[in-house]
Amino acid sequence: MTQKMTQVAEDIAPLEDPISNDPAFQQTESRVAIWGHPLHAMTVAFPVALTFCAFGADALYWWSGQERWAWAALWATGTAFLFGLLAGASGTMELLMVPGIRIRAAAWTHFVIAVMLLSLLGLNWGWRLTGYESAILPWGILMSGFAVIVVAATGWHGGKLVFDYGLGVSKGN
Repeated sequence: MTQKMTQVAEDIAPLEDPISNDPAFQQTESRVAIWGHPLHAMTVAFPVALTFCAFGADALYWWSGQERWAWAALWATGTAFLFGLLAGASGTMELLMVPGIRIRAAAWTHFVIAVMLLSLLGLNWGWRLTGYESAILPWGILMSGFAVIVVAATGWHGGKLVFDYGLGVSKGN
């Protein structure tokens, strides 16, 4: 029985990944760039940092009760959302325009998580526009905390796409 199983295993050709064999798989260079600098990579830092700032301002408001921290959190969430729209637009263009990015499931996963983050940032900002001080406890700080978790997940995943697979980078001249 063992000899027959060994023969069957040898007769079966090794399975090849049809995605990695596609000629477009290697076409990963950024097409949304200024002088070779990818826009998505340049713009994602702002919503990431501002999401953490919003959570920090919420925590400082909770700790101190000072209105200025509620005001800072309102501005941080709004600016994170607006810069997130810019980063999202450039990332979506990369996803749709670059065949080597578009063909990978991991890029679509990053896209879905990022859209969820943008929705959360928009909800958080809209909630605060109804009254920035009263919006923080409990829902504002909970949304900010959840946004920090989601931004960490999408940032880590996006970093994996860039550093492990070289997606959306400039290959030079």
